[in-house]
Amino acid sequence: MQKPVHGVALAIMTIALALATFMQVLDSTIANVAIPTIAGDLGASTSQGTWVITSFGVANAIAIPITGWLAKRFGEVRLFLLAVLGFVVASWLCGISHSLEMLILCRVLQGLAAGPIVPLSQSLLLNNYPPEKRGMALAFWSMTVVVAPIFGPILGGWISDNLHWGWIFFINVPIGLAVMFMTWKTLGDRETPTQHSPVDLIGLSLLVLGVGCLQLMLDQGREQDWFNSTEIVVLTIVSVVALIALIIWSLTDDNPIIDVSLFQRRNFVIGCLCSSSAFLVYLGSVVLIPLLLQQVYGYTATWAGLAAAPVGILPIFLSPIIGRFGHKIDMRILVTFSFIMFAVTFYWRAVTFETSTTFWDFALPQFIQGFAVACFFMPLTTITLSGLPPQKMASASSLFNFLRTLAGSVGTSLTTFLWYRREAMHHTRLTEMITPYDYNSQVYYQTLGQLGLNDTQISSMLAQTITGQGFIIGANEIFWLSAILFLLLVIVVWFARPPFGGRH
Repeated sequence: MQKPVHGVALAIMTIALALATFMQVLDSTIANVAIPTIAGDLGASTSQGTWVITSFGVANAIAIPITGWLAKRFGEVRLFLLAVLGFVVASWLCGISHSLEMLILCRVLQGLAAGPIVPLSQSLLLNNYPPEKRGMALAFWSMTVVVAPIFGPILGGWISDNLHWGWIFFINVPIGLAVMFMTWKTLGDRETPTQHSPVDLIGLSLLVLGVGCLQLMLDQGREQDWFNSTEIVVLTIVSVVALIALIIWSLTDDNPIIDVSLFQRRNFVIGCLCSSSAFLVYLGSVVLIPLLLQQVYGYTATWAGLAAAPVGILPIFLSPIIGRFGHKIDMRILVTFSFIMFAVTFYWRAVTFETSTTFWDFALPQFIQGFAVACFFMPLTTITLSGLPPQKMASASSLFNFLRTLAGSVGTSLTTFLWYRREAMHHTRLTEMITPYDYNSQVYYQTLGQLGLNDTQISSMLAQTITGQGFIIGANEIFWLSAILFLLLVIVVWFARPPFGGRH
């Protein structure tokens, strides 16, 4: 095993790997708010434009879990450099796309290239850092994973409002080239051992089929009315069958594409369960809050992003402190504090969000939630990867990040599904209360009638008010449920077994 990197090279390597992670995670959310602009410019409908997001998500979900196998085959450093190069080229091609078909194809290429970037940046960081400083490195790296999704919509909204949408993708080019240069200078002569194991074509085929169908089902579910759609039912069945077959195959094959033996390790299972469940709830709120602000409160995409952005302030300042002194505390205590703070902020939203909620009423819980975010990813990653030998690190990191990414997709789809479903239910119940014999309804119509509005205009305003109320009540119910889930996860994390300090 090579000696750790030290001095200036260590700082450059850390910046390069963290920047690569930030770039990749940012790109998974930056295009979301620009879809109407992109679709309009390319002569497509908004529903067709959503494939710009779906195509990236499907390709990325397929590429992440095979990173461990590819790293053994080609070497971690070489694969990382190739992935970043592919991401840069694909980003440039996305920016110059002149049709929706070309953009979707380039987004597929971008998603495939992006897959190995996050798990390999994590693996290279841990394997090349001095053992006593790994906590600090992981804290700094983790900050980029949880903060980047917040800044994606802000940057994407600003670019789509002020520049050509192509700059959403062009900004990756100089960042990616800088990452490649810094990585090559610091890790170019530190390639990991390779082994030419046979290609697991059956496992790869099952993975592509299972994960691809699952991601398509999650992305297209709400638009297709979920299981009322034959397409969604077929995608679900194919996905479940393929993934079960993949697990069975991986248990019997000598060189499986996914190392399922990792699930024999207690801390890996507990860490994956806690991080995936927490990320499912957290990323659901990252999507829900901007939607609530835009659809109910009339915020622009940029201002909705700004209201959510304070969650990234505290992690910037706390992550180095946690990384420096976190190893002196039981990691389960840090995770417990994180989950409790998540529960507190979700409860806060559930009891305070109403029609008169102001910008600062949204921003303050986001700011306080920064405590939870700062104590979330680094301790959980440390627990998950504790006790693993270096040769298992890339496979473990790729599987860990795959489950986290997949949970995020489930979280965003499930949250929006529940939100719209609960709004419809509350809309029906609230509408039933509006009758000619209801005193409040009579006063409402009389008051607005005195202002010169006719019954049709008053009914339209009332319908909008009821819809807004339904959305707010539905969001608050989701926040309540999120708070309860985080409290339950506090129990789960204590099943992890110390020590968590490193590999042994």
